[in-house]
Amino acid sequence: MAIDIKVPQLPESVADATVATWHVKPGDKVSRDQNLVDIETDKVVLEVVAPEDGEIGEIIAEEGATVGADEVIGKIVARSSTAGDADDSKKSESADKSDDKKSDAKKDEKPAAKSGSGEKLEVKVPQLPESVADATIAAWHVKAGEKVTRDQNLVDIETDKVVLEVVAPADGVLAEIKQEEGATVGADDVIGIVEGGAGGDDVARSSTTGNDESTDKADSASDEDSEVAGPAVRRLLAEHDLKASDVKGTGKGGRVTKEDVEKHVKEGGKKAAPAAAKSESSAPATAGDRDQKRVPMTRLRKTIAKRLLEAKNATAMLTTFNEVNMKPIMDLRKKYKDEFEKRHDTRLGFMGFYVKAVTEALKRFPEVNASIDGDDIVYHNYFDISIAVSTPRGLVTPVLRDTDKMSIAEIENGIRDLAIKGRDGKLTMDDMQGGNFTITNGGVFGSLLSTPILNPPQSAILGMHKIQDRPMAVDGKVEILPMMYLALSYDHRIIDGKESVGFLVTIKELLEDPQRLLLDI
Repeated sequence: MAIDIKVPQLPESVADATVATWHVKPGDKVSRDQNLVDIETDKVVLEVVAPEDGEIGEIIAEEGATVGADEVIGKIVARSSTAGDADDSKKSESADKSDDKKSDAKKDEKPAAKSGSGEKLEVKVPQLPESVADATIAAWHVKAGEKVTRDQNLVDIETDKVVLEVVAPADGVLAEIKQEEGATVGADDVIGIVEGGAGGDDVARSSTTGNDESTDKADSASDEDSEVAGPAVRRLLAEHDLKASDVKGTGKGGRVTKEDVEKHVKEGGKKAAPAAAKSESSAPATAGDRDQKRVPMTRLRKTIAKRLLEAKNATAMLTTFNEVNMKPIMDLRKKYKDEFEKRHDTRLGFMGFYVKAVTEALKRFPEVNASIDGDDIVYHNYFDISIAVSTPRGLVTPVLRDTDKMSIAEIENGIRDLAIKGRDGKLTMDDMQGGNFTITNGGVFGSLLSTPILNPPQSAILGMHKIQDRPMAVDGKVEILPMMYLALSYDHRIIDGKESVGFLVTIKELLEDPQRLLLDI
């Protein structure tokens, strides 16, 4: 009996979809609820699973085909009980034969055991986050022939938003690497083979030509790779044309960290400067003496570039400015920061005040907390704020949720946790999805004034800047005050000038008189 494989119901406002990837071929056996094919829409990737156990009889819509809801894209031939019995009988018969062969071969088994052969286990790409069609092999941490232990991180898989770690399924040896670094892969693709229970020394020995010198080189190369902590460190090493062995690692097990590389570059730069200057003065300035390095963009950097261009081209973006006197908040911090840290186990920063002020302003100006979806305006009755965080891979905007229900201490703790996860590459898709408004603080890098770019589909973003002492006129007198510029970029299609200016003035008033945050005035 043939069972239809159909396209599921598509999301609202989505007319059709594209067949992205078939994970099976005609003739393959499948089990109930196994993912057969990915259907890609403008917004999400939908998985189509097998409705019953059986065999793929026919694929009607090939990869790249445009399909609609409930369209038949393939067929499954259900397994009959007769076929199952026949298979079982064949299996038992072949099993008996193999048992006989095994018993005869037991005498010769001991030498084979020394070679370390065992069960071969596939290393697969994990399930990718929703709306992510493929990924890139970022860094292998082991080489073919090396010993691995169960749950050891073998390889980092990089998507547009997060880095996924793929661990060893069992103790053994990484027998084969099927996909090298830089390769594009999909969910459940086999990227390597682990031979369970195998001896790494024997496998490595069997793969060499018997030359001791080449063995030493392979061992040193594997040691060098094991020092690398992750894709961020490897990328930093490549940027400075360094090897892991050139840098002294201070991480766990002698691993090289980002700070180790930066320290090495800083110290090495100082020592190499005179020699470089000498060679520059003695060598003629010809075109042949200059070189350049071409490095492919990471998936995250490509996604950032694409989204920034879309924001500039698809929105009516405008920026309005104001300035705020930070002295009241700085005085408040100075008075209570020690007691606050002792009570809440987190330091009292400025971001807690910024987030509280923005949340209150969003309540008063719902247009700023809204977004455009087609010809509709979607008003959000919750307050999820994206916080721009700089990571080794680039700028990301994890989300702080329900900020209207959080205290300043909870906000500070939440931002600290997101920053640590971003630095360590541990941000998840749940951390990244959603957000109605974004706060970016360029002041931590010394920016005095900027025009932030929208984070679609959000309608506004607030840029905070460096707090700078400036002479200001107060009650007819000139005073030196710590001033900070605020910049609000907004989509003029949904937010008018009156609302944008009123929103920014509200934030200014709340920051200059923080008691308003407590009194709700």
